[in-house]
Amino acid sequence: MKKLFTFFFGLMGWKSILNEAIPPKCVLCIAPHASNWDFVIGFIFYKSIGGTIRFLIKKEWFFFPMNLLLKSLGGIPVDRKKRSSVSEQMVDLFRADDHFRLAVTPEGTRKRSAAWKTGFYYIALNAPAPITLAYIDYSHKEIGVIKNFYPTGNEKHDVAEIKQYYAHIQAKHPDRFTIN
Repeated sequence: MKKLFTFFFGLMGWKSILNEAIPPKCVLCIAPHASNWDFVIGFIFYKSIGGTIRFLIKKEWFFFPMNLLLKSLGGIPVDRKKRSSVSEQMVDLFRADDHFRLAVTPEGTRKRSAAWKTGFYYIALNAPAPITLAYIDYSHKEIGVIKNFYPTGNEKHDVAEIKQYYAHIQAKHPDRFTIN
């Protein structure tokens, strides 16, 4: 299956850049997220390197038959209207598994948003697990990993630093992505 995804990834004309290995347990902070194509390209890339991943997606996508597909791909439904702690639930999943990679788009939307959601940060901090800074750069048709970032507990400083790694990355729709 890996060979098939590698073939499709190459056929699409994208290249992968892995500056660091992806740890067996990590929160993949994937940015920018400005298009539904980000998921498709990211999924094909991740499968082409032989990875398995879990991802959060709003529960509205979990209707029959989409729910069967999304669960088989690693989807975890999130009910944005409930005030339950998704972060705590994810930390429990990290603690229960020796190999758990969770993909999160910190913007939380495909619209322009400078205020990133910090759930990804607190999941990593409390798991504890590194935050693997992953990106999709449409200007270079490049996808990859910048580095593994270890949260210090100083959310404001750490998130500001993380955002700077994405300053030069171009979204599919550049007007929908900002770090400021």
